[in-house]
Amino acid sequence: MTETTKFWGIVPAAGVGKRMQSNRPKQYLELAGKTVIEQALSRLLQADVFEAIAVAISREDPYWPQLPIAKHEKILTAAGGKERADSVLSALRSINGKASDNDWVLVHDAARPCITASDIHHLIACLIHDEVGGILALSSHDTLKNVQDGRIDGTLDRNHIWRALTPQMFRYGMLKSALEEAEGNPAITDEASALELKGLKPKIVEGRPDNIKITRPEDLPLAQFYMEQQ
Repeated sequence: MTETTKFWGIVPAAGVGKRMQSNRPKQYLELAGKTVIEQALSRLLQADVFEAIAVAISREDPYWPQLPIAKHEKILTAAGGKERADSVLSALRSINGKASDNDWVLVHDAARPCITASDIHHLIACLIHDEVGGILALSSHDTLKNVQDGRIDGTLDRNHIWRALTPQMFRYGMLKSALEEAEGNPAITDEASALELKGLKPKIVEGRPDNIKITRPEDLPLAQFYMEQQ
């Protein structure tokens, strides 16, 4: 790592969280005395590696401006987009001029509040000299089925299957151009898939199993339990 190597955080947070059956987006639900997004951002800030963290927020979002963390000196607000990739690209464009093409960007889900500073440091250590970059991920321990019309159509080889987590870490210029080239493509469900579309092969870095994503109501008590254990 050179003295000129800079790291930027990107947090897409314009989603509405339909599966939570809640009156507000999942990132604003309470978790251990704060909102989910405050917990996630606090964890990123604790890693003490970022020049700044750009958070992509929906223009109609009434909750974000009320959070104290929105005014943190290292937190920037960018316009959110319709899809995750749109929000990430908007956040990347918001730091254009500040970030150089060779800087590293770590994209993290607002709904993953249990990320640890140690996992962030481990990801950086594993990828700092990599030509492509990569992602935190978990190998699959479950038997995985391919399903068509509600019936099993085959069993996948779980030895080759990993569950993508975040952060996902790529060079600023490479990620921005990959997302711009793939704009509007529904197959881009994470940052790695945009790089894959260019024929690149991001590296897998094994993460912690407690780095869960809040998607359903029962995930909140589980996240609180993990945070207490950590």
